[in-house]
Amino acid sequence: MTSWLIPLLVGTATGILSAFGIGGGSLLLIYLTAFASLDQHQAQGINLLYFLPAAAAALPAHHKNGLLEKKTILPAGLAGLAAAGLAALISTRLDTGLLRKLFGLFLLYIGLTQLFCKDKPTDNTTKEEQGTTK
Repeated sequence: MTSWLIPLLVGTATGILSAFGIGGGSLLLIYLTAFASLDQHQAQGINLLYFLPAAAAALPAHHKNGLLEKKTILPAGLAGLAAAGLAALISTRLDTGLLRKLFGLFLLYIGLTQLFCKDKPTDNTTKEEQGTTK
């Protein structure tokens, strides 16, 4: 395969997952560090550059479908910006090996949480799906 085909396919797949809100950026980091052999810090920088246009492309569809909680956007956005800035400063001072281990633990925690958590019923969930049929 040509050298650009695999990154193109990975970018497409992670873009789709990002649009769904599933966390394509985390998968992109795994690809960049484990398969493209990039340093964790380099992979994080690329992931940040990838995230901005991916989020901007998905945002209009989420807005159109009424999926944005307007009361939450400003405080969450401001807190997220401050925390991201602080965490970026801290991460540049951490050893790459430690950073990779922390990221691995984070992925393990998220995976286990998703594997063993029960879905909360939503307005669209039927009583049959909730297991409360009479």
